[in-house]
Amino acid sequence: MDDLAPAPGSEVEQGEVVEARTPQKLHALKDRDTFVVADAHGDILGAADGLFHNDTRLLSRFRLLLGGGPPSLLSGAISADNVFFTFNGANQDLPYPGGPIGPPGVLHVERKRFLWRERLFERIRCVNYSRDEVLTPLVIEFGADFRDMFEVRGSRRLRRGEVFPPKVGERGVTFRYQGLDGVERTSIISFSDPPARLNGARAEWLYPLRPEGRLELYLEIGATAEDPPTRERWRDAAGQARWEMRGRVRHGARLKSSGRLFNQWLDKSRADLALLTTRMETGPYPYAGIPWFSTAFGRDAIITAWQILWFEPSLAKGVLTYLAAHQAEEVSAFRDSAPGKIMHETRKGEMPALGEVPFGRYYGGVDTTPLFVALAGAYAERTGDFKLIDDLWSNLVAAMGWIERFGDTDGDGLIDYARGAESGLANQGWKDSQDSVFHADGRFPRGPIALVEVQGYAYAACQAMARLAERRGEPHEAWAQKADAIRRKVEDRFWMDDRQTYGIAIDGAGELCRVRSSNPGHLLFAGLPSPERAEAVIQDLKSARFESGWGVRTLAAGEARFNPMSYHNGSVWPHDTALCAAGMARYGERDGVVDLMSGLFETAAQFDMRLPELFCGFPRAAGEPPVAYPVACLPQAWAAGSVFMLLQACLGLTVDGWAGEVRIRDPRLPIGIDRLRIDGLRVGERRVDLCFERSQGRVAVHVAGGSGIPVTIR
Repeated sequence: MDDLAPAPGSEVEQGEVVEARTPQKLHALKDRDTFVVADAHGDILGAADGLFHNDTRLLSRFRLLLGGGPPSLLSGAISADNVFFTFNGANQDLPYPGGPIGPPGVLHVERKRFLWRERLFERIRCVNYSRDEVLTPLVIEFGADFRDMFEVRGSRRLRRGEVFPPKVGERGVTFRYQGLDGVERTSIISFSDPPARLNGARAEWLYPLRPEGRLELYLEIGATAEDPPTRERWRDAAGQARWEMRGRVRHGARLKSSGRLFNQWLDKSRADLALLTTRMETGPYPYAGIPWFSTAFGRDAIITAWQILWFEPSLAKGVLTYLAAHQAEEVSAFRDSAPGKIMHETRKGEMPALGEVPFGRYYGGVDTTPLFVALAGAYAERTGDFKLIDDLWSNLVAAMGWIERFGDTDGDGLIDYARGAESGLANQGWKDSQDSVFHADGRFPRGPIALVEVQGYAYAACQAMARLAERRGEPHEAWAQKADAIRRKVEDRFWMDDRQTYGIAIDGAGELCRVRSSNPGHLLFAGLPSPERAEAVIQDLKSARFESGWGVRTLAAGEARFNPMSYHNGSVWPHDTALCAAGMARYGERDGVVDLMSGLFETAAQFDMRLPELFCGFPRAAGEPPVAYPVACLPQAWAAGSVFMLLQACLGLTVDGWAGEVRIRDPRLPIGIDRLRIDGLRVGERRVDLCFERSQGRVAVHVAGGSGIPVTIR
């Protein structure tokens, strides 16, 4: 995501080393601007985990002990709809006061939690399955460090605000922190039963449990004080949380296939998008990912909205409206902003508020602005919703103004970047880690840097503006001419005839970075290359140097700085693979797209049907799973959306909102799937049902239901 992403390793918390735990072994829940990350026990130990609100950690320790030690782990999982986390465990040896040691495995322990209205609700339930009474010593350890998200990610601060001593009550503890930004932040832990012993770090209970007896303890944790936890409050909030999530998942067309596991992938991906989508005043907006990027990002949201645009366009509308409302109006080197530029990232924590980092509202993404315009064009073509385009027209014109006035800093006709301040991002494309752009010999280029895929996005933006302006009855020829000029310049300056692909970037000295990367796949997505060169890029991306067997590597094996364990230099990012696949499909490639979808499907099966932000780019080996990247976000919005972009590329399906029709070209089904239904695909104000079915070596398409919407199949 950016060059502040944490590296694998350990972290120091309050004088002790806490081993950073990998995301695939952690479990996350989210509600609005609050999320919680904990291990399979449900414990929070203060590394990358915690309860966070507005980019501040409200709970840095939260651990359940039974008889002096943790319960043994039977299972720990998130429900399919992403509403509940449930831990199942059993007691280990239990000491009887003045008596023998109780046997292990006689108590079943369940922790069930969820978030609702930015508040954590938890129920701890113990059931005695022995034939004897069991004294149950229950302990909860807790703490709140109020660290900013950037501190959790590894930033060091010279000063922090004041942490006040915990205030201990009869049924709970209140933590307070006065930030250097003048904001007081609180974290309040409340219990349904008064503890036998309670201090600022620990609560203890001793429950006698008869045979088949049970106990239930309810907890609530949040930034504000509310009524004491009760069974009724827990059940009422749980019902509302589940009801709301069901409503979010049901937006858009319904997709169902003949494959049980494939359906699980589709369902989990939709549930992840629903989890990450936050309702703003401007509409729905997908936060990027948990834990590091649970906030509004520009580029990520645009790509995510584009991935599902074909069957659920309302997310694109929300994204476009939000980004237009936060468009830059002034020049700021610290924030990398200029009039018309579209936001890269926004944060709500103490460090951004103080200006210790520029990310309170940061604009250091060179690609977000052209992507914003291109998405607007794609949304209009998909929906025919010209009212939104009219509402956003001044924003679109301003965005194109940024491209023309500020996007080309050296006057060579290419969109480029150079960060305005040392605190900003060194690289400002989607591969924004510090070492992601380099020359063939491994040396780093000097700026300004013009990335190849960004020229493709600018090309698509100019084409979109030409089409939209023409529909508005305004002059449009200049936009079309600008698009053609970009295309010619890319073909002339980025193409490497000896390597039959495009270089990754041109540096400030005008020298091409002659590196084989996945970036040209995004040119295919934009439709810029000639058919002959597109075919060469497709064959390159399908080669073993790129195709790991699980997905497309970000960098070809054998290139300088190639490292399959790196963030951007040889790893596999599902959204990158999906964009490459969509680009291949645009040029008529189908078999390669089906293969890529198969690889990512089999990857998802190794990650409990949830694709991570990225994973390592080691070549596939028989009988071995893909290798996880240790600190990837999980879930991640554009990773979750990848299956839908890949599926559209396989099906060859587009919706023409202007003509009010569906077009299908050379459809294919994923490997192992014989039938796929799309129910309720909206076209204007009407809906259509489609069925794709494998028959006699080809895929047949049937209109299963609808109201006279034309469906063209070629």
